[in-house]
Amino acid sequence: MTYGVNEIAGLFPSLMEIKDESLREKVAEVWNEAITTGCGGKGWTFDELRAVKFTLLAGDIDMTFVEHLNSCARQCIAIADVLESSFRCGIPVERDNLIAGALLADVGKPLEYDKDASGKVIQGKFGQQLRHPFSGVALAHKHGIPGEVLHIIATHSHEGDKVERSIESIIFHHADFVDFDIAKLLGKRAAQK
Repeated sequence: MTYGVNEIAGLFPSLMEIKDESLREKVAEVWNEAITTGCGGKGWTFDELRAVKFTLLAGDIDMTFVEHLNSCARQCIAIADVLESSFRCGIPVERDNLIAGALLADVGKPLEYDKDASGKVIQGKFGQQLRHPFSGVALAHKHGIPGEVLHIIATHSHEGDKVERSIESIIFHHADFVDFDIAKLLGKRAAQK
């Protein structure tokens, strides 16, 4: 099965906000490969991917991986809007790169995750060897994603703490951790009940 722009936009509607058609198509190609080759090589169905929890690190919370990526993309767009209207000096935000980076930052997770014999989503062997920022960069590079977007993927998590992040990476990094930190808190609260 091959998923094109329209199918991938069904999962991630912000894809259609990327104005550069070539970049939009490349983002869809990267997701197509991640979906069809992830899960230990078995691939994921859209329904399976929609059911994957946002993170395996926050306990049992009611937020999915797909919802998280959509949340981050929308947050990034909103943050860019606020920055562009609030700073007299002008914040140069490359929106297409920001949206592409937001949608691709976790594209390595379908490769990182697998299912155990009972069908529970776990970190697979590949994921134990290579975290999603690294596999995401490799996959995106293979499809010709520009370096500015690769930078967002590579630096969005703690792997980027030792480098100077671009404006777009700073925006995504904080949007990502808004979701993650809230998810951890909700997971902690749920475990205490």
